[in-house]
Amino acid sequence: MKKFSLMLIFSLLLFTSCKKDSVDATTTQSFQSSINDMASSLTTIKQIKFNEALYILKTFGVEAEGDIAELKALGQLINGKKVPEILAMADKVAQENGIEWASTAPPSLGEMNIFGDELAKESDPNDVKASSLSILTQFSGDNGNGPTAIQVIPRLVDNAGNPVAFTGAGLEATLEVFSNGVRISTAKNLMQDNNFKGFNLKFSSLLASKITDNKIDVTVSVKTTAKTFKMSKIGLDVNPTALKVPEAPKVDSTVVEQNPAAVIDPNNPAATVTPGTDPVTPTQPKQPAADPKNTVSKFLNNVNSQNLKAAFDASNNPSWGSYESFANPTSGFGAIKSVSVKNITTNGSTANSSSVSATYDVTDKNGRTTSLKATFGLKNVNGEWKISSYKINP
Repeated sequence: MKKFSLMLIFSLLLFTSCKKDSVDATTTQSFQSSINDMASSLTTIKQIKFNEALYILKTFGVEAEGDIAELKALGQLINGKKVPEILAMADKVAQENGIEWASTAPPSLGEMNIFGDELAKESDPNDVKASSLSILTQFSGDNGNGPTAIQVIPRLVDNAGNPVAFTGAGLEATLEVFSNGVRISTAKNLMQDNNFKGFNLKFSSLLASKITDNKIDVTVSVKTTAKTFKMSKIGLDVNPTALKVPEAPKVDSTVVEQNPAAVIDPNNPAATVTPGTDPVTPTQPKQPAADPKNTVSKFLNNVNSQNLKAAFDASNNPSWGSYESFANPTSGFGAIKSVSVKNITTNGSTANSSSVSATYDVTDKNGRTTSLKATFGLKNVNGEWKISSYKINP
């Protein structure tokens, strides 16, 4: 009997010693197993805060696109770390990103699972029932020379457009900033209720060289348990005097670099030519051969004929999202029955961008006709005009 008791104690000690107290990110399986081992030694409240910390680090502490890449990057970040170290890292990341979260505060982000178990539970605070997403924007920080920032505030709303009430959630909110169809900035935050302050987009964080016509487009997405909501605002003005302009590099005018192999031209002593080389002419971007309004005309004709794939392929507009969103029969161009074009005019054009105005009538699947005046922004993509922005005018 004594021998049996000793063997039982030995077995229990062996089982306990096999449990890991630090992250093993050698493989995804070992990563998940080590996290489970570490969580099992914590109290229920501590387990929730530990999972929240892992979510904070996965969402805001690593630079990666997509859940799999984020999970791998997180493993590399916390490999070998113990629970207190991970909690401290999450505190630092939350503070740096302006997130109202602390490892010592009560649980506030719902039931998080970085390994992808997002099934709605009876008490899941992230399973917010909403119909769509709305965006409010307001300028801030006017210092006498115009605003220095813009506040972008998303709100989850019901079918009537009223804000949906919820608390205690941890919804991943992402802000993407575009200009002329090119993404220039991305930010993330946590939406814990519908009093979310949103994103404070400082103009000083945007490079002036990347802004076209002093306008930006913003797209916000909010991820609930069941659905990801997305909404865009196009053509927001920015204050050009507040944009970021890099300082010109300082050059010592007294220093002249000499190439020992260079040959001096006696007719032009200031110019030198290296033997065996020819003067290099900068490569010019390929110019589109067609008139940009032809692209808009074909786009509207394709929408009229229900050839939505061809219409979508003529665009490079981030605010239209995927083809599925673009062709949605309720909220996208799939709801249009016919288009009758009245006039198309090119407003202005450069080598890389163009603006085209169009006046046309749209009839939806219910037979209702609406007259529209729209401005299409286009950009040069490898020698072809692509629609990069779209604005309906009053």
